[in-house]
Amino acid sequence: MKQTAFDLQDFSVFSVDGLDERMEELKKCIRPKLEALGERFAPFFTEHLHEPFFHHVAKHARRTVNPPKDTWVAFAPNKRGYKMLPHFQIGLWDSHVFIYFGLIYECPQKTDYANAFLQHLTEIAALPKEFVWSTDHTNSAAAPGHTLSKKDLTAMFERLGKVKKAELLTGIHIPKEEAITLSDDEFVHKIQDTFLTLLPLYKVAFQR
Repeated sequence: MKQTAFDLQDFSVFSVDGLDERMEELKKCIRPKLEALGERFAPFFTEHLHEPFFHHVAKHARRTVNPPKDTWVAFAPNKRGYKMLPHFQIGLWDSHVFIYFGLIYECPQKTDYANAFLQHLTEIAALPKEFVWSTDHTNSAAAPGHTLSKKDLTAMFERLGKVKKAELLTGIHIPKEEAITLSDDEFVHKIQDTFLTLLPLYKVAFQR
């Protein structure tokens, strides 16, 4: 197995000043692990969701001044991109690793997906309470599931369907202090367990 678990050096990349300098370190330290995770989990989604999935490692190509504060690999059934579709992500900020299912603002059918989530509210509300929920992929913060009621989730889903810039992501955060203790096998198993729990959300989205 190629190296996939993140270490202190990976997290420290986000403290490097300067766009070019940080990107150089990101490409050297983090991107090979994201590529390895992409190669490992694209076939996983293909097998479980019965359609070809592809991985997309963030390139941050549009940045001209500000260095990236996070980075990731995303998975979707489209070879050209993932932002327009419900998708899965593995990535990290300087404080934690995130493992998500999500829809972001570029997705043109968010209203349909939001309606599907509302129809399966009880099922979705039964996700593990340690899962977190985010409404902005550019913000590292997320709300723990145990703090959210069905009413809160309903409001999130309704906003997803009505507000053009609205987003929705859910999954787990692994604090840096825990992430750096995980072996490659432990990390892969944790990712796999999380994605297995999130797969029904993807299926719900396409039952609309």
